[in-house]
Amino acid sequence: MRCVVLLFAQLAEAVGTGRLEIELGDGATVADALDALAGDHPAVGEMRETLAVALNERYCRTDAPVHDGDVLALIPPVSGG
Repeated sequence: MRCVVLLFAQLAEAVGTGRLEIELGDGATVADALDALAGDHPAVGEMRETLAVALNERYCRTDAPVHDGDVLALIPPVSGG
């Protein structure tokens, strides 16, 4: 199944794009998607513990199931004043 991944802020800069498509196996979870992304993009692995994750525009846990056509958003922490 295919999943769209949206990346924001410094994560998008580190990866070099704000949008990726990944292929996952049936029964995959958000954690599986993060594992796959970290394998291809080390910045995802480095920031993984601090990311907020949304699936189809709703915040979720990493054990949430991913389905074909879902949109996963990875949101790093934001600071500023």
